[in-house]
Amino acid sequence: MNTLILITGPTASGKTDISVELALRYGCDIISADSRQFYKGLSIGTAAPKKEDMARVNHHFVGFIPVTEYYSVSRFEQNVINLLPSLFEKNSRVIMTGGSGLYIDAVCNGIDDIPDVDIEIRNRYEVKLREEGIESLRNELKLVDPGHYSRVDLRNPRRIIRGLEIFATTGRPYSSFLTKEKIPRNFRIIKIGLMPERGLLHERINDRVDIMIKEGLLAEARSFYEFRDYNALKTVGYRELFDHFDGKTSLNEAISLIKRNTRRYARRQITWWTRDSEIKWFRPENQSDILSFIEQDAR
Repeated sequence: MNTLILITGPTASGKTDISVELALRYGCDIISADSRQFYKGLSIGTAAPKKEDMARVNHHFVGFIPVTEYYSVSRFEQNVINLLPSLFEKNSRVIMTGGSGLYIDAVCNGIDDIPDVDIEIRNRYEVKLREEGIESLRNELKLVDPGHYSRVDLRNPRRIIRGLEIFATTGRPYSSFLTKEKIPRNFRIIKIGLMPERGLLHERINDRVDIMIKEGLLAEARSFYEFRDYNALKTVGYRELFDHFDGKTSLNEAISLIKRNTRRYARRQITWWTRDSEIKWFRPENQSDILSFIEQDAR
């Protein structure tokens, strides 16, 4: 039976390495479900697969759109579901890897039919965020959509703006679209999660940031400075360096903040994924156990 093998987990947990090894073993393709890696030119700061790995294994949805383009969860779901039949014609297994929970859920479970948003509406809320701060957005969301307000991460302006822009576009609360009715798929899904020991995960995150700096993250961020207001660049690694370029922090402070904020991001990812009882968790170093689990499930 056609099988989608999901490899997920927090950032720096080793998803890319294990996915490439599994893809080489099975001779199959990899679908990236890391929304940060969708954009062209951001390979260092998003820890995109290395060129040699891309040459060894066919990857999809890595560096395929410009940072100025809007790309939604619903478009990703449609693109992946449309692509999978041709991949399954070549191989009964396909690997999907990444840590972007909404995008992975959309492929595994389906997503409600949420309309696209007028870019002018989004820009209006981006301006409001800059001029009035996140608390103003929170108050407006609480007024127009208390259901979404009670569930959304109130520290994440992107999630808050999403609720507001949907209401402004449709006149309906965002929460009214989120029925979460699971859509049956015509392929099996195996869900594997990688969870390093916490201290090791923090060490890996810190080491990864140091490597990114050595590989040229500053130059990469500086080359995209003029695009800093686009959603693709409002993410850990770039945001802190933009503040450094603006003279708000020293380089050492910016690097420390990248490490701290990446650790916080990893904690949020863990919180998200531990709600999914279908995920089988492994230490990333136990690759033989992961392989055995996949083979056993295939029987």
